[in-house]
Amino acid sequence: MIIPGMASDSQVYLNGEFMQIGEAKISVLDRGFIFGDGIYEVVPVYNGKPFRIAHHLDRLDRSLAAIRIANPHDRAGWLALIGQLIERSPSPICMVYLQVTRGVAKRDHGFPKEPIAPTVFGMVNAMVPPGKAQREQGLSVISLPDERWLHCEIKSVSLLGNVLAKQAATDAGVDDVVMFRDGYLSEGSSSNVWVVIGGKLLAPPKNNLILEGIRYGLMGELAEQIGLPFEARKLSKQEVLAADEIMVTSATKEVLPVVRIDGRPVGSGKPGPVYARLRERYDALIASL
Repeated sequence: MIIPGMASDSQVYLNGEFMQIGEAKISVLDRGFIFGDGIYEVVPVYNGKPFRIAHHLDRLDRSLAAIRIANPHDRAGWLALIGQLIERSPSPICMVYLQVTRGVAKRDHGFPKEPIAPTVFGMVNAMVPPGKAQREQGLSVISLPDERWLHCEIKSVSLLGNVLAKQAATDAGVDDVVMFRDGYLSEGSSSNVWVVIGGKLLAPPKNNLILEGIRYGLMGELAEQIGLPFEARKLSKQEVLAADEIMVTSATKEVLPVVRIDGRPVGSGKPGPVYARLRERYDALIASL
């Protein structure tokens, strides 16, 4: 089987075995396929070392518990699997993808009455960190209403709302979206959003309306290191549109500046000084691995 955009000899993990990606198959009755009944995690890897791995595995634990799937591995088991996937990567800079679904059962909205084994899948892909153009020129976004479900804190494989948001950005010819729920900032299609107002770093509070990205805690740490005040609170759309700086963070975006929103410049229309200081600290952390 030819998988567009992936090498045919890419190695993946499925339910206890490593195999070439074209050989990996699941049942059409897997609840992940039928219902999107599962969770996932994405771990960036630099110089062959997973970045903030403990935080990723903590979030994986939370997501599994939230949808009542028994964790199929203990911490040592996950670390061993991630290490094996990294060893199979042709590049020391890569991205480990992990997915756990409830497993295979007769189609029924309720959980299976009899115990079933969860489906565990893992793969590793090359990762291209943000390039010079994205860092120095920044991103353009559009604003959209957040029409997703009310449990965004779960890293669920049910991502149709996020997919449609990202496609709206593609259709508009911009890099991404910034979403608002009832007039207040939530997040991007696959990223947390940060604003700078009056010399303070601000972000939406951690609750069920956003996914707590691994960089959420990290940005707070970096802000403290550089003496930058940080506050998590509700942020109105008017505040965001008038912000001095806007940034987005994710495993693959790392931290990037947003320089235009809805066709209008953010601040000076160029990456700002707070972004530059946080970016410098972020790069130093990666270099220390």
